[in-house]
Amino acid sequence: MQISTKAIVFSSLKYGDTSLIVKAFTQSDGLKSYLLKGVLSSKKGKLKPAYFQPLTQLEMVVNHRNKGSLETIREVKVLRPYKTLHSDVIKNSLVLFLAEMLGSSIQEEERDEALFNYLEYSLNWMDESDHISNFHILFLLNLTKYLGFYPDTSNQEKDYFDLLEGNFSARPSLNPVIEGETLECFKQFLGINFDALLTVKMSSANRQKLLQVVILYFGLHLHGFRKPKSLAVLNAVFD
Repeated sequence: MQISTKAIVFSSLKYGDTSLIVKAFTQSDGLKSYLLKGVLSSKKGKLKPAYFQPLTQLEMVVNHRNKGSLETIREVKVLRPYKTLHSDVIKNSLVLFLAEMLGSSIQEEERDEALFNYLEYSLNWMDESDHISNFHILFLLNLTKYLGFYPDTSNQEKDYFDLLEGNFSARPSLNPVIEGETLECFKQFLGINFDALLTVKMSSANRQKLLQVVILYFGLHLHGFRKPKSLAVLNAVFD
């Protein structure tokens, strides 16, 4: 079936000498994978490899057979040319990290317009903003609302957060927990939006510790989740 849909690129992988396999989250059908035959060798084709950089927002005309196989793209255009995401070194490091996190976290081939709208809004906000040092942490925590394991924010006065249970507790259990200074940093992100990030204060070392904890949280709640390889690069950029 031929349809027109918005899409956000998660990854593109070289296939053979001339082709790409592109994984994208579509507004119409959720996660889809596309085979772009010969796109790396054709200079006159409508599909350009540059369109498929991580987290690029596209408008595509596609053929969806919805049989679990690779789909095809007939036409594509960049829906929102970014001002900074692919040119600013720090933001580009964030883009690579978040694209890897999204690719490992979102597996459903079904329409989820609320999730798509969240991704679209978040990327546009990051592109426009100069205050992005804590963006990725809030982005990931708010992403868990759509994935089904956002932290239970009741009982925040307690001294531990149980990562497996997803709630606050008065005493540690055998499960991994957040405690101490890292817990105080964690609490700053709960219930806020991106515009409130200016109120979040933490050191680079605490940011790295909290990010490690958030990644562990994802790993405990998502089957098949893989720790992102780009984390080391991101930590080096923010160090």
